[in-house]
This record gives sequence, structure tokens and C-alpha cells, in this order.
Amino acid sequence: MNRRPPSAPGARGTVSPHSAFGAPCWVSLTSRDLDATQEFYGAVLGWEWRRGVLGDHFRTALVGNVPVAGVAAVAAMWQMAVAWTPYFAVPAADDAASRTRERGGTVAVGPISLPPGRAALLADRDGATFGVWEGELIGNWKAWRQDAPAFVRLHTRDAFDSAIFYGEILDWATDRPGCVEVHYEGGEVVLRSQGDVVARIESGALEAAPDPTIRPHWQVHFAVADVTACARAAEKHGGSVLIETGHEAVLRDPDGAQFTVTSRRER
Repeated sequence: MNRRPPSAPGARGTVSPHSAFGAPCWVSLTSRDLDATQEFYGAVLGWEWRRGVLGDHFRTALVGNVPVAGVAAVAAMWQMAVAWTPYFAVPAADDAASRTRERGGTVAVGPISLPPGRAALLADRDGATFGVWEGELIGNWKAWRQDAPAFVRLHTRDAFDSAIFYGEILDWATDRPGCVEVHYEGGEVVLRSQGDVVARIESGALEAAPDPTIRPHWQVHFAVADVTACARAAEKHGGSVLIETGHEAVLRDPDGAQFTVTSRRER
């Protein structure tokens, strides 16, 4: 396929992916309407915007001048689902795509060259969608990783089985310098990069559940100061609240993309 995947890590800088093997390095939203998307997320999360390196259909979201996420208004153009997707840093996107196929996953888009790197959009055996990125990471990768303005959690049928699947694709828990460490903490699989928690995997999702919040999927979280304020802003601007607790809320934007806001104290 020659379609480009949704906005790749359009970050500035020269950080090598070899400093972050297998770690989630970016999150991206495919949307239908760029203006409407910017208005909604600006109101809910206070994001500011910078034009993406890929052209008029792409934007980078900023908080305090720190890149947080990418938006690509290509869902209608490429007949893709409106959704948030995490991208993982790899030394070779082609190798990651091949490993995915070999282990029963799916290659949806790519791998394709996308200066300054190479990317692919994939799905695991249970249908959870994720991307891989070979190339430059965000300019200050260490600070971004430690602050975690965006982080991800996989809801899946079997956390241990999924950890093995992703570990074989992304070289988790190997002797390669900079690889992700895999731990079992508090009843879930916890992934750490140089000591910092970068992702979590939990069991319990149902493969054929009619509710997409229950099917296996990667859930993108954004750290916020006030969860309740974000939930009310989402409702006010055409979105909806699926689940709300004191420290976390699962929201849906007007296009249907699901994401979570989590208190900075709880992440």
C-alpha cells in the first residue's frame, strides 16, 4: 500500500530510536475535520497547534510548547477509522512488520518511508491497532518520557500472552541497550523505559464484545490537572463521557475517537 500512516512523530531533534527500543514514542489521531478537531481538543485539553511537517492535513498538539500528540485529517480521504493510535520506537519498521505477520498480526498500512523516518500501522492478534516508527524521536525524549503528557494502556484478553507477542516484535526485555523492561506489578504488566513507566497491559477485554471500550484496544491517556473540567468541556463541545471517576474519565470526541484523561497525580 502507498498510503501514509496517520501523523508520525513529527518531532524536531536528532534523538536516535536506539535510545528507546520498543517504547511508545508518540500518539496520533486520525480525524475527518481538522478545524473541528483543533477546536474540540483545544477546548477540552488546552492544546495549542503547530503545522505538521507532512503538510496542510497534519497538526502537532502542544502544551506549554511541548509536543504531545499528532492529528491527521485523513480519515475520510483514506477511508480510515477515526481513532487514537500509539506509535512504538523500533530500529527497523520493516522488521517489526514482518514479525507482526509471522505472529498472526496484521499490517494495515506500510511500512513506508516518511522523512525523517519510516512507519507502519499494525494490529495485534486480537485486533488492537498500533504503529511503529523508525527514525527521529521528539527532541527532548528523556524529558517527554519522564513527564508523560501522553501514555498508553493495552486492554486485552490475556496480558501475559500480549506481552509475549509485543515483546517478540518490539524487542522488550532483551539485552539490547535501551530496550523496554517488563514487570508484573499490581495485577498488570508494566513496561518501563530507563526506569520510567511508559505503558501498561491489563487482562479482561473481550474479543467479540459489541462495545468498543471492552474489545481489545490500546487506550491513549492524557495527563491533566482537572479531570472533571475536561469531562464537562467535552460534553459542552459535542463529545461525550463514557466513564468518569474521581481521577479518570474516558471520553469520546464528536467524531467518535475514544481517549482518557487522567489526573497527573494518578498516572
